[in-house]
Amino acid sequence: MAATAEEITSRIAKAPFEFKSATHLLRIEAERSSTLGELLRDLNTCPDASIFQHTFRTLQEHHFIKEGFSNDFAHWAYTECGAVGLGERLAAIDVREFTAIADLRARLETVVEDYLQLNPQSRDHLAEHPFYFCSAESVVTPTEIKATNMAEFVQGLRAVSIHSIHYHFIEARLRRHLETNDFSIWLKRDLGMNEAAVRLNKIDIYTATLEGVRRQIARILEGAVS
Repeated sequence: MAATAEEITSRIAKAPFEFKSATHLLRIEAERSSTLGELLRDLNTCPDASIFQHTFRTLQEHHFIKEGFSNDFAHWAYTECGAVGLGERLAAIDVREFTAIADLRARLETVVEDYLQLNPQSRDHLAEHPFYFCSAESVVTPTEIKATNMAEFVQGLRAVSIHSIHYHFIEARLRRHLETNDFSIWLKRDLGMNEAAVRLNKIDIYTATLEGVRRQIARILEGAVS
């Protein structure tokens, strides 16, 4: 028999959820692209953390923007190289489709390579400014907010900063090999809320700001007990 709303709300977690936050120390990597041909080369050799930085983590830097380029590669191809078609194709890549950085890297490479095959004259055209591959070292800081049940979790979710939302919901995907996020893992593992965990992981991180993500998570969890 399915658990009642009251049972779900009062269910004590196997282990509390401890909200954390993080700041990032940006690091410039060895790769530096001045042409689209060099971008293709550097996409192949850059660290996994760079791929994550310029796709997932960039969402934190522009979390308040709902429209526009979804990743740094698309922005550079469009604005610095004048490759409108390539910028649009790179921007159309939905990172939620991927469960491994290697697969995301391969898709980026394929999009750039296909474009250069159709537009060979663009391969060696110098960009207005180079693309510097970066990654980030995370400095994780605990907060005083913990949750032992779903009601406390929603309360904590509303109290923490957007940096905490980003750390647990977006940045966690690098640690989790892109498969899920910290919130979904805890809800499934420690509260047995499997359906809610799946719904959280499907939230569109492109069409919602981080504040929007916060609100959607709260609505999903409140809907689970209504």
